[in-house]
Amino acid sequence: MSTKTAKIHILSAPVLGRRVVKNLMPIVAVTLAAVTCFFVPFDKEYLGYFNMSTLATLFCTLAVVSAFKNIRFFSWLAKKAVLKFGNLRNTVFALVFVTYFGSMVMANDMALITFLPLGYIVLESCERKDKMPIVFVLQNVAANLGGMLTPFGNPQNIYLYSHYGINPLEFLKIMSVPCAVALLLIVGVCLFVKKDKIQLFAPQENTPSAWRCAVYALLFALSLLIVFDVLPWYIVLAAVTVAMLCLDCKAFAKVDYGLLITFAAFFVFSGNLSRIDAVSAFLSDLVAKSPLLVGVASCQFISNVPTAVLLSRFTANYSDLLVAVNIGGLGTPIASLASLITLNEFRKHDAPALKRYLATFFAINFSFLAVLVGTQLLWSMAL
Repeated sequence: MSTKTAKIHILSAPVLGRRVVKNLMPIVAVTLAAVTCFFVPFDKEYLGYFNMSTLATLFCTLAVVSAFKNIRFFSWLAKKAVLKFGNLRNTVFALVFVTYFGSMVMANDMALITFLPLGYIVLESCERKDKMPIVFVLQNVAANLGGMLTPFGNPQNIYLYSHYGINPLEFLKIMSVPCAVALLLIVGVCLFVKKDKIQLFAPQENTPSAWRCAVYALLFALSLLIVFDVLPWYIVLAAVTVAMLCLDCKAFAKVDYGLLITFAAFFVFSGNLSRIDAVSAFLSDLVAKSPLLVGVASCQFISNVPTAVLLSRFTANYSDLLVAVNIGGLGTPIASLASLITLNEFRKHDAPALKRYLATFFAINFSFLAVLVGTQLLWSMAL
C-alpha cells in the first residue's frame, strides 16, 4: 500500500466512524422492522402503523431548525450569552444551560451538534481544556433532560403526546417532578466547578437577519400547531415545505432524516410485534409489571425513541412510560443518540482524554438516573 493510500485510509476512518454513529439507530431500526416482516406478511394493516402527525411535526420542526442554523442564529445567541461571564463556573453554567434550553426547541441531538463545538471553542480559548470531560458530559445530560417539560421538547414526547392524546396540563403535571429534580442535579454538579478567573475569546458571529428570524419563528410556531391538534398535519406540512423551498431549500439537506427513518421503521417493528400473539402477550405482561423500570431498562439497549414507539403498543400507562423514555436517555452511551453524538465529538477534539470522559460520563449518568428513578418511584407511591 502506498503512503498516499495509507493517508487516505487514516483520514477517512474518523469520517466513517461519525457516519456509523449518525446512522446507527436507523440501521438497527430498519433491520428489526425487516425481520418482523417475515413473520407478518405485508397487508393493508401496515398503513395503520404510521403516526403521520408525529412524522410531519418532526419533519417541519427539523427543517425550520436547520434554517435557523443556516443563518447561525443559535451559535450567535449562545456566544452572546457565554461571553458575558468572567469566571469558569459561570461559563460552565452558560454552556450547559444554553444546551438545556436549546434542546427544548431544537431536540437534543441538534442542540448538541450546535453547542458542543461552542463548548470546545470557549474552553480552548481560555486554556481550560482540562474541563472538557465534565462540560461535555453536562451538556449531554442537559440536552437529554432539557426537553422533558414540553410535548415538543424531545422526539419521543411528540410521539407519545400524539399517540395517547395527552392533555397539555396533564403532560406538564407528569413531567414537572422529574424535570425539577433533573434541574437541581445539573445545577448541583455545576456548583462544584471553581470560580477561576478566565479570559474568553470566541470568533464573532454576524448578526442574523431579523426578518428571517421572525419568519422562521412563525414557521416553527405553525409546526407546533400539529402537536396541539389546531391544524391538520398535511396543511402545515405543505405550508412549511413551500415556505422553506422559497426561503432556504438547503435546509432540507440538513434535516435529520435518520430520526424520521428510525420512527417509521419502529412503527413497522412495533406494529408487527403487536400482531404476533406470543410476543404481544409476553411484552404486555412484562410492561405491566412496571412501565417505568422496563422502559428505563429498554432505553439502555435500544435507545429512548425506539423504546417509546415499541412499548406504547403494550401499555396504557402513558405517565410512567413518558417519564421512563425521558430519564432513560441517561445511562449507557446508546441510551440516547445524543450520547453517541457527544462521545464522537469529544473523541474528535481530545481523544487522549477519552478514558477520563467515559469515567465522568458513567458516574454522572448512572447517579442521575438512579436519583431520578428513585424519586419517580417514591412520587408514584405517594400519589
